[in-house]
Amino acid sequence: REIITRMTHQEKLKRGENFMNKKLPKGAYGEVSGKDYVPYITDKSRTGGNVAVLIIGIILAAIFAASTTYSGMKAGLTVAAGIPGAIIGSAFVGAFARSKGILGKNLIQGMSSGGESVASGFIFVLPAVILIGSQITFLEGLAVGVGGVLFGIGIAAIVHNYLIVEEHGKLMYPESMAISETLVASEAGGDSIKYMGIGFVISGFITVLTGSFLNVANNVMSLVGSKFYKWKFDIEVNPLLLGIGFIVGLEVSLTMFAGSILSNFGIAPLIGYFTDMAKDGAMVWNNPAMPLNQMDVGAISSSYVKYIGAGMMLCGGIIGAIKLIPTIIASIKETLKAKSSAGEGEEGSSIQMILLLGGVVIGFLAAFLISGNIVMAIIGAIISLLLSLLFVIVAGRLTGTIGTSNLPVSGMTIASLVIVTLVFVIMGWTDLEANKSLLLFGSFIVVAIAIAGGYTQSQKVTYIIGGSKNEMQRYFTIASIVGVIVVVGVILLLSDQLRATGDNVQFALPQANLMSTLTSGIMSGSLPWVMIIVGVFMAIVLYALNLPIMTIAIGFYLPIATTSIILVGALIRLFVELVSKTEKEKEVKVSNGISLSSGLVAGGSIIGLIGIILQVTGVVTPKVPSGFAATNSMAIALLVVLVVLTALPIVLSKVKNNEQE
Repeated sequence: REIITRMTHQEKLKRGENFMNKKLPKGAYGEVSGKDYVPYITDKSRTGGNVAVLIIGIILAAIFAASTTYSGMKAGLTVAAGIPGAIIGSAFVGAFARSKGILGKNLIQGMSSGGESVASGFIFVLPAVILIGSQITFLEGLAVGVGGVLFGIGIAAIVHNYLIVEEHGKLMYPESMAISETLVASEAGGDSIKYMGIGFVISGFITVLTGSFLNVANNVMSLVGSKFYKWKFDIEVNPLLLGIGFIVGLEVSLTMFAGSILSNFGIAPLIGYFTDMAKDGAMVWNNPAMPLNQMDVGAISSSYVKYIGAGMMLCGGIIGAIKLIPTIIASIKETLKAKSSAGEGEEGSSIQMILLLGGVVIGFLAAFLISGNIVMAIIGAIISLLLSLLFVIVAGRLTGTIGTSNLPVSGMTIASLVIVTLVFVIMGWTDLEANKSLLLFGSFIVVAIAIAGGYTQSQKVTYIIGGSKNEMQRYFTIASIVGVIVVVGVILLLSDQLRATGDNVQFALPQANLMSTLTSGIMSGSLPWVMIIVGVFMAIVLYALNLPIMTIAIGFYLPIATTSIILVGALIRLFVELVSKTEKEKEVKVSNGISLSSGLVAGGSIIGLIGIILQVTGVVTPKVPSGFAATNSMAIALLVVLVVLTALPIVLSKVKNNEQE
C-alpha cells in the first residue's frame, strides 16, 4: 500500500497537480499579480478535451438550456449552471474520461454554463415576439442566437487578458472561485451528485403526479377575498420553484414575496374598491366587453396591476443602466489601454477574429432575413452591434464583481430596446412586422450580453485551474450554439402555452411580457401611461429607500402562487441553518441542500418539459383532478410531503471527518 501511495504521489507530481490537501493554490484569490499566478495544474501540455468530454458537455449544455428555458419562463428567475455542471461533470468524467481529470471537468462546467447562459438571455426577449401576436421561424431564432453568441464571445475574447489576467485580484469573479473550489473538492470525492439525484427523484415524482403526465392531484392552494376587499392568495406546490427558493436564499425570496404582497393585498384591492364605484357602461380600457364594476381580482391584475409592475421594472432597468455609466466609462478606458489578449499565440488571435467577424456577418445576414427592408436591416444591425459591443464589455467586468447570477441583463436589455424602439419610431417603422424585427434585434443583443457573462466566468475558472484558454473557447462556443438550437426549439414547442391567457397561463414570462408591452406600446402609442407612470414613481420611492427595485418589481409582476413557494424553499434553508450546531455543519448542510435543490430544479423543468412534449404529440391526454384530489386540502398535503422530503435528507446529512478538519 505504501509503494502504491508513493507511486500515485509521484505520478500526480509529474502531471503537474497541486494535489496536497486538494486546495486552490496560493494566489488564487489575488495575493499575487496575474502574470505571476501559478495555477492548480502547472503542466501546460495537458488538455481536458476528447470525444467523451465533448459529448458529455453537449448533452449537459442541451439539458441546462432546456431546463433554464422552462424554469426561467415559469419563475422569472434562472439558476447558474456552473456549479451543477461541475458536480455532474465530475461524475461523468470519472466514469467515461478519467484520464482528463479536473481539466475535463472544467470544460464540462464551461459547456454547461454556455447552454444556460444562452437560455437565461434569450427568454427575456424572444418569447415577446409570440406575445405581440407574431410568429418566429426556427431559422430566424437560430440566426439571431448564433450571431449573438459569436459576437459576444468574440468581443469578450478580445478583452480576455485585461479582465482575467491583468485584473486578477481586483475583479474577484465570486462564482468562478466557487466553481473552482467545487472542481478541486471533486478531486477528493463528495456527496453532491447523490443529493442532486435525490432532488431529481423528488421533483420528478411530484411533477408527474401534478403536471401534464398524470395531472391526478391539484397542486395549487387558492384563497380568494370577498367582493368588498378583492384579494387573492395562491401557493403552487412546485418542487422546481421550491428549489430556486433554497438556492437564492431568504433575502431575495422575501423581497420578491413583498412585491407580491404589495400587488395582491395593496394595489389590487385599492383598484377594486374604485372600479366597484364605476357607472354601468364604463368598460375596461383593453377589454371593451368587460364592465369595470364587474371585474374580479384576476381581471384587475391583468388589466391594471401588471402595467404598474411593468413601469416599476422599466424604471428599475433604466436606473440600473444609469448606474452602469461609471462602469461603462471605466471599462472602455481600461480596454483601450489594455494589451492584446492573444495570450496563446497566433491561434488565439485568429480564433477570436473568426468569432467576431462571424458574429458581425451573421448579425447582418439575420437583419436582412428578419426585416425584409434594406434600410431597416442596416440601421438595426449597426445599432445592435454597437450596443452589444458596449454592454458585452460591461457584462464581462460586472461578472468579475457580482457573478453571472446577479448580472443586470434585464436592465441593459431594457436600455438597449428603448434606444432601438425610439429609432424605429423616428423612422416610422411601427407596424407589427417592424415590432417583430425590433424584438429579434433585441434578442441578438441580450444573447451577446448573457453569453459574455458566462464566457468570462468560465475563462476565469480555466485560468485558476490551469486549463487552455483556446480549448475552453472552442468548447464553450460549441455548447452555446447547441444552447441556441435547444432554446429556440423549446420556445417554438411551447408557443401555444406561451400565448395562453386568463386561468390557462402556465408561464409568467415577466421579462418577455415587459419587453412586448414596452415596445408595442411605444410603437402604437397605446400604452396605459397612467399605470406605467405610477409604477415608475413607486420604483423611484424604492430607490430612495435603497431597496432592490427589480427584485420587488418581479415579485409584484409574478403570480403570488410562484413567489410564495419560492419563499417556502428559502424558509427550508433557514431551518437547516438554524438546526446546524456549528458553522462547519451549517456550511456542509447548506451545500448539500443546494445540490439537492439543483436536482429539484432540473427534475421539475426536464420532467415538466417532457410532459408537455408528450401532451403536444398526443401521447398523453391531460386529465382534470376530481374529488378530494382537486381540493385545497390535497394541495396542502402535497406541500407537507414536498417540504418533508426536501428538508429531511438535508437535515440528516452528516459532516464527514475530513470535512471537519
